Amino acid sequence: MAKMHNKGKGISSSALPFDRASPDWSDKTSEQVNGLICKLAKQGLVPSQIGVFLRDCKGIPQTKNITGRKILRVLKLNGLAPEIPEDLFFLIKKAINVRKHLERNKKDKDSKFRLILIESKIHRLARYYKKSRQLPIDWKYESPSFTGNNK
Repeated sequence: MAKMHNKGKGISSSALPFDRASPDWSDKTSEQVNGLICKLAKQGLVPSQIGVFLRDCKGIPQTKNITGRKILRVLKLNGLAPEIPEDLFFLIKKAINVRKHLERNKKDKDSKFRLILIESKIHRLARYYKKSRQLPIDWKYESPSFTGNNK
């Protein structure tokens, strides 16, 4: 599949194991994994960071195979899910950083163009999340207007 704002057509991805059961070498129970997920969420980690931590530090390969639920579902059940989806949050964070950069470097035309692309991704994702009811219908991304020269 083609990328949104570049020419790449990469197809690399990870391959999940065919067996959906919990691996024999994993000694964690569903309750232990759920507790770990909630503890890490309270520390401020987002779902993807929780998954990386569980994989790298605790030796838990796939939480869905052990608990029967994905990390975000576990967080939603415990009332710890993020208010806005993770990918949208990080796109907004990136747009804020580009805006700060543009405040310092007013003549950077490439960053100004990239900011337009980032914000178009934000609007597209927001439209999708509103349709799928993951965001409130009245949610709107308000981008602060650029105060530099418009030349």
